[in-house]
Amino acid sequence: MRSSLFSQEYLEATTPDGFGLQNSKMLKVSLSGGSVMARQGSMVAYQGGVQFDYQSAGGIGKMLKKAVTGEGVDLMRCTGTGDVFFADLASDVHVVELDGSDGFSVNGVSVLAFEPTLQWDIKMIGGVGMVSGGLFNTYFSGAGKLAITTKGTPVVLTVDAPTYVDTDAVVAWSASLQTSIHSGGFKPMSILGRGSGEAFQMAFSGQGFVVVQPSENPPKVGGQSGGGSSGGVGGMLGRLGG
Repeated sequence: MRSSLFSQEYLEATTPDGFGLQNSKMLKVSLSGGSVMARQGSMVAYQGGVQFDYQSAGGIGKMLKKAVTGEGVDLMRCTGTGDVFFADLASDVHVVELDGSDGFSVNGVSVLAFEPTLQWDIKMIGGVGMVSGGLFNTYFSGAGKLAITTKGTPVVLTVDAPTYVDTDAVVAWSASLQTSIHSGGFKPMSILGRGSGEAFQMAFSGQGFVVVQPSENPPKVGGQSGGGSSGGVGGMLGRLGG
């Protein structure tokens, strides 16, 4: 059988340290008796002896935080020996390696998988606690690899001046940055849905970076985002911004 489908471009990739990109849309994790945490339902294929524990959501405390805040991600623990492939609706996949020097704040809808050496929690975003009863994101710290997704090719902004990002387009940022909500000078009428539709932005200051995707996460419907996962910043403000 002959086809360009069987070219090297589409064959299995060798991933560094067993955790890396198969291609721009898919993550490959090689397990040798260890484990990896991943979004429930994100496994698209696996080879070998791998078990999937859908009950390991990070403990009762985090489950309660997720229920109250609407933020976070439904997780599964994958253990065993073999290769596992993860993806999320053909979104672009990016691997970030944390070295313990700074935390990483990620919109829960953008979390795909991470090594169990990382610590994670659901935390209120500093400076925006009075808006819509509080805004929350998934916070990662420690050392290890984390795979996140973006809808399209992102831009990584270096924050060395005041930076403003649409609340539905922000994906992640350095936890050391200071955050707040910026109204952009829009009149109250825009909050009622009669303005530009851009009533609120996340404001960042300090030294660090912000990851921005060229698309907006859909607003939550019935407690879930349109993609079937819990959202973060944008879902709450979307109801205010119209």
